[in-house]
Amino acid sequence: MRIIKAKDYNAMSRMAANIISAQIIMNSKCVLGLATGSTPLGIYQQLIEWYTKGDLDFSEVTTINLDEYRGLGPDNDQSYRYFMNTNLFDHVNIRKEYTYVPNGLEPDRDKACSSYNERIRACGGIDLQLLGLGNNGHIGFNEPEDAFEKETHCVKLSESTILANARFFDNQAEVPREAYTMGIKSIMQARKIVVVVSGEGKAEIVKKAFTGPVTPMVPASVLQLHNDVTLVGDEPALSLLEV
Repeated sequence: MRIIKAKDYNAMSRMAANIISAQIIMNSKCVLGLATGSTPLGIYQQLIEWYTKGDLDFSEVTTINLDEYRGLGPDNDQSYRYFMNTNLFDHVNIRKEYTYVPNGLEPDRDKACSSYNERIRACGGIDLQLLGLGNNGHIGFNEPEDAFEKETHCVKLSESTILANARFFDNQAEVPREAYTMGIKSIMQARKIVVVVSGEGKAEIVKKAFTGPVTPMVPASVLQLHNDVTLVGDEPALSLLEV
């Protein structure tokens, strides 16, 4: 595992965006696994800036997002499809039909999950997967469990995750209780993984995930077993690691 310590959030965002942009430049037809949430926002802003300057071309890129709230459609401003359109896709020359997000409106859980698994396989797998890190160690919406989930599945969100995401909604009651998420197996099959973390509040879980035992009770700990992981964080988030 490579660990890159940045001075602050902006520097962290630029460093992570550099890794993603290099992937696109080296392979214009690459498949990017993308994440939502507040941490990747600076990365997407940097990628848009470089695209605007003519440094990046997304025209042949395919993207596969980690997750989507069950019950939310693409027009809902809290859906992850809406998030990706607003914060990246609408601002670059990517083909929308080559950007994939789980179908939050599919009522049949098994169908939604199997369809997404097939989509990942049809794309040839993921070249680079971007991940954030939840306060309880979740990646995607893979919550602490007794076993690692293998592929895309429907998960009941933990109270800590619902509380963390409530800031994006008018109130906590509006936060969906379920989500479709890419599974640990799918994430671990990505050829390269980049994890981004920011803020002192993530320091303890970063230490637990990347220096503690590998356990499904800390889902991100499984990343210790991957052969190409880069952790990019600002100084506060990495303050408990020896870098």
